[in-house]
Amino acid sequence: MKELFKKWDSISLIKRIVAGLIIGAVLGVVLPQLTVLKILGSLFTGALKAVAPVLVFVLVMSSLASAKGEGTGNMKTVIFLYIFSTLIAAIAAVIFSFAFPTQLVFTDAAESAAPSGVGQVIQTVLLNAVSNPIGSIVNANYIGVLTWAAIFGIALKKASETTKTMLSNLADAIAQAVHWVISFAPFGILGLVFETVSTNGLDIFVNYGKLILVLVSCMLFIALITNPLIVFFATKKNPYPLVFTCIKESGITAFFTRSSAANIPMNMALCEKLGLNEDNYSVSIPLGATINMNGAAVTITVMTLAAVNTLGISIDIPSAIILSIIASISACGASGVAGGSLLLIPLACSLFGISNDIAMQVVGVGFIIGVIQDSVETALNSSADVLFTATAEYYRKRKNGEAFEMVKK
Repeated sequence: MKELFKKWDSISLIKRIVAGLIIGAVLGVVLPQLTVLKILGSLFTGALKAVAPVLVFVLVMSSLASAKGEGTGNMKTVIFLYIFSTLIAAIAAVIFSFAFPTQLVFTDAAESAAPSGVGQVIQTVLLNAVSNPIGSIVNANYIGVLTWAAIFGIALKKASETTKTMLSNLADAIAQAVHWVISFAPFGILGLVFETVSTNGLDIFVNYGKLILVLVSCMLFIALITNPLIVFFATKKNPYPLVFTCIKESGITAFFTRSSAANIPMNMALCEKLGLNEDNYSVSIPLGATINMNGAAVTITVMTLAAVNTLGISIDIPSAIILSIIASISACGASGVAGGSLLLIPLACSLFGISNDIAMQVVGVGFIIGVIQDSVETALNSSADVLFTATAEYYRKRKNGEAFEMVKK
């Protein structure tokens, strides 16, 4: 048995995940009645979601308590990259929507309540920041987790070295538990793919094919063109080895878990593999899961303009630019609103005088195509968290004249 585990570990995790993906897809088509396999996906996603808030809380607290200031100096650059790339994504979505206009077939309205304005989004974020720290961990409220971890971490800077060592050992223990969970990723992916294929089949591509194509094409454009350009201008090096590494080792798992929060442990493991500063990524990765929302900005913009086209509303370029700004601000608050990016669509629709009843029908369409839209969106968002965390560190090294490799061999 021990030899079997050694052989299992000797195989690349990505190869194991790809094998699980293929097996899950085949079984979903050939044996859709084998529903017991769905539990594998639920167990894997559940384990990641359960351990991620604890990992973030302890790791951020430990890093800030022991930090010497080397990594945390990158945070301004990371936040700028997150927000700037989200704005660029929204602008790209406007261009795609004008170039390839789409229309919707309205369905029943979604039942969840949407926020009434940007102010409500900001209010929600601020209230989440001061939520009970234990409750924040239990409910996976990452804004609250980050806030309290930062407060406790700074407060512990004057603690004894013994206390700091204990925190560091606790963080290492939780990180090891996360590595054990991640080792089961191939089985989790198998279950998630099986559930997607056996439940939805290929019918989802028929009724909303053009809308899905515009959304996915725009997100691929962001992932493969605009984000790499941002990385190039910051590092002055070929960005694609880093881009493809992030997509392969972060984007694939995020695509199937459909949860940026669940992918936090995977992203932290990738940052460690890239040799990045732990003081930096222990904060920037969970922060990215809350404010780095390239894919959400695309979804909000494309879905809103599809509703505008369906209703025959004429819009000009200034209005589209305002929509880009609203989509970017809204996307950064998506994690603080139940339903994520879809329930922020009515906020953007209100810019064009579209009633909430109609806007919520647009949300209903979003839920129908969500199995594809949300998967690609999460893959883009989560992989970009690592991409820009690494970019910020490489940018600092370039400015200081230090040598660096984009991807360690």
